[in-house]
Amino acid sequence: MDHVGILARERMDEITRMCDREQPIYEQISNYSIALYVFGYFSCPDLLSADDIDNVEAGSILKEHFDKIEREDIPEDYHIAASSERYLMVIGDPVFPTHFAVVADMQSTQQYFSKLPFFGSGFDSLAELKMEFVGTDGISAEDITYYKYKRPVRLIQKTAKIYTIKNDGNHAVFEYQYANLKKGGNIRVGH
Repeated sequence: MDHVGILARERMDEITRMCDREQPIYEQISNYSIALYVFGYFSCPDLLSADDIDNVEAGSILKEHFDKIEREDIPEDYHIAASSERYLMVIGDPVFPTHFAVVADMQSTQQYFSKLPFFGSGFDSLAELKMEFVGTDGISAEDITYYKYKRPVRLIQKTAKIYTIKNDGNHAVFEYQYANLKKGGNIRVGH
């Protein structure tokens, strides 16, 4: 199992303890925040610390951090705990989405993990999610799209030195670290 996958699975377990369908303790959080928390999008220690996201911000995050794919691009044997890839099903207009559902296990009868409106979180089949959303607010079956989470860019830490030599022969060395994003692009991270 991939360690990123294990973390995603642990987050799903935490969510079901906090926001279960049967007795949700913490039901005020949005479905967008739930899905993004599973992916590890937020830099926070637990679900209670995650930001609450509305549909406008969810659309912006979708545009910036996800690539649109076809349903067929998701491997048939995909399981979130065994892979570092992350897939998202979006219901509604991607600019102002209605619902996010995490693709959890393609071999299960209930492949998707999400939080339903007015209920807690849990696993659902595509048919159950269609029954919940299709026909509401003009949503049709064609308004279901799939996305792949872009992997965050890995930064390579590098050290550099700046030498300054004075007219009297004294010199100073300034050492700093920076992260190399890509060829030609640097971000300074400390000194």
